[in-house]
Amino acid sequence: MRATLYLSVEVLNEARNAAVHLGGYPARMTLTKLAENALRAELERLKRLYNGGADFPERDEDLKGGRPIAA
Repeated sequence: MRATLYLSVEVLNEARNAAVHLGGYPARMTLTKLAENALRAELERLKRLYNGGADFPERDEDLKGGRPIAA
């Protein structure tokens, strides 16, 4: 599945550097693999921290698009 995400220049640049550096044997890293691994690890951390380790419930609606609300 394809998704559009906005990342800071620093994070994206470091991720691209890592993917290129680790692209060969044995890691065979890609930017997609790096992003998916990072999201999986963060989701597991958030589930443990906020949801007793259980999966989050299915959403009833899609995420809203547009600019984020300022804090």
